[in-house]
Amino acid sequence: MDMKDNKKVIYWLLTGCVLIFIMVVVGGITRLTHSGLSISNYKLISGTIPPMNDVEWQEAFDLYKQYPEYQKINTGFNLQDFKDIYFWEWLHRFIGRFIGIVFIIPFLYFLIKKQLTKATIKKSILLLTLGGFQGFLGWYMVKSGLVERPDVSHYRLALHLTTAFITFSFALWIALDIKFPSKKEVDTSLRNLIRITFILLIIQIIWGAFVAGLDAGFIHNTWPLMNDGKLIHETVYIEQNPIWRNFVEGKSGVQFIHRYLAYIAVGLILFIWFKAKKQTISSFQKSLLKSLLVIVIVQFTLGVFTLIFQVPVILGVLHQVVAFFLLAAMTITLHRFSK
Repeated sequence: MDMKDNKKVIYWLLTGCVLIFIMVVVGGITRLTHSGLSISNYKLISGTIPPMNDVEWQEAFDLYKQYPEYQKINTGFNLQDFKDIYFWEWLHRFIGRFIGIVFIIPFLYFLIKKQLTKATIKKSILLLTLGGFQGFLGWYMVKSGLVERPDVSHYRLALHLTTAFITFSFALWIALDIKFPSKKEVDTSLRNLIRITFILLIIQIIWGAFVAGLDAGFIHNTWPLMNDGKLIHETVYIEQNPIWRNFVEGKSGVQFIHRYLAYIAVGLILFIWFKAKKQTISSFQKSLLKSLLVIVIVQFTLGVFTLIFQVPVILGVLHQVVAFFLLAAMTITLHRFSK
């Protein structure tokens, strides 16, 4: 490997991936602990430092009291309660700022030192744009919970979360492009099947965010059937009008989609595994497919237990963590069966 696109570049990209992973985990905790609306303003530089004394804490708490979440839900909060939720939102934002530094400064260094190929420069600029857009989406999401409804828009939450997953996947893809620059023959039918599964996984992540944003995990807490022993509960299609809105805005309909997309995802990955077994593939590719199969089964199982136990924080976070591992495994698999 020459001076351009060297190992340092790969380590930089993978470090970014790890940080995005940590940020999404902290974001999940922030959501599950209902901490996301605790900081009611956005200050890019000064907001990096949390309140440092009693006066500053009281000012932050007084600001929080001006918004719907305190007025409609948390009126009984004292200062310590506020500090508890403030911590997670502050940490989430702090990691976001740190990620920006980790991506931008090394990129400028590699650019000045001419250690990036033209292709990697273009991809990195797109990656930085995605990262900046992700930061904007975070505040755009929070703003939706500061008006009348003391909760963020589930559409904006889905956009924020999905963009984070896509940014992670793209950073990983760039690192894989550098690590495995050579081309090889591929089975186009298998590659296309993996592509379809990758797209389905992104759609499943979107509906997972809908479930989180609508608190749809707190209903129909039975499996494999929904409440009253029904395959499709009647509330799936009667909550909203017209009927299609049930599947993007109704709690039952959104949970229904998330449930059954999970079956399809497991089925597709099983099919990929069986199809690949009949072909001559490398040992690395075989290991990838085995890992993918194990992870999707673990994720499916976690989803079931998260539902049955009505979304305890630990299971909710684990479900999101394994979703990240599944996306990583899917990204690597797609890459290694595409080039």
